[in-house]
Amino acid sequence: MALSTRIIKETEKLQREAPPGISASPAADNARYFKVVIAGPPQSSYEGGVFSLELFLPEEYPMVPPKVRFLTKIYHPNVDKVGRICLDIIKDKWSPALQINKVLLSIQLLMSSPNPDDPLANDVAEHWKKDEQDAMKTARLWTQRYAMQ
Repeated sequence: MALSTRIIKETEKLQREAPPGISASPAADNARYFKVVIAGPPQSSYEGGVFSLELFLPEEYPMVPPKVRFLTKIYHPNVDKVGRICLDIIKDKWSPALQINKVLLSIQLLMSSPNPDDPLANDVAEHWKKDEQDAMKTARLWTQRYAMQ
């Protein structure tokens, strides 16, 4: 199956100019499937952690958003137990003008500023709203347990 010029160009750009703290490379056997690594953002509960994600470009990309999920466990109100991410630009606010690097930057930003008012993990969001300091402490513990290399 031939890749579109756009996917080839985006992949090359990602390899050349990956955003700081983010690396993404296509799988050897499927150029639409990317292995992604995001370093926990500084001054966040995830600082020092290294998080693995997978990103898949559906056949209809860029008319539909990429599918992205965390493979590393993360305690975050916008990420559910199987790693799905609640982020508007990979849901209803997707635009074909967006690119893979913008999606990954947005996920990194979401790690820095969780949004418990638009949760995917309701229990985590409740914890975040009730006692943000304690929720951030739990997030740091999970980072140490699951995301330290």
